Amino acid sequence: MSPRRARRLDPFDRPDRRGATRPVTSVPGVDRRESASDGDWVVRNVGGSGPDKTYRCPGCEQDIRSGVPHIVSWPDWPGGEDERRHWHTACWRNRLNRGPGRSRY
Repeated sequence: MSPRRARRLDPFDRPDRRGATRPVTSVPGVDRRESASDGDWVVRNVGGSGPDKTYRCPGCEQDIRSGVPHIVSWPDWPGGEDERRHWHTACWRNRLNRGPGRSRY
């Protein structure tokens, strides 16, 4: 019987993640497209286990602290990923119900 062959690990499977790069654009199977009266959007659910970084939700103007699951969205047009915004999930769902004077994002 021949010895077992060592399997080469993918960069994302390595314990130190050495050599791994995160995709910047849309990820098939992870991102979804949504259409509403305010336009077409690419939406990604974020588990909140990322870096210790605080984001400001454009819906309620409150902080999204690290560890809180939330949504990242950007306009579905070329170059739209430069306009990514982090939203509370409830704020994203209710964004069309905001009163006058509130910006789109």
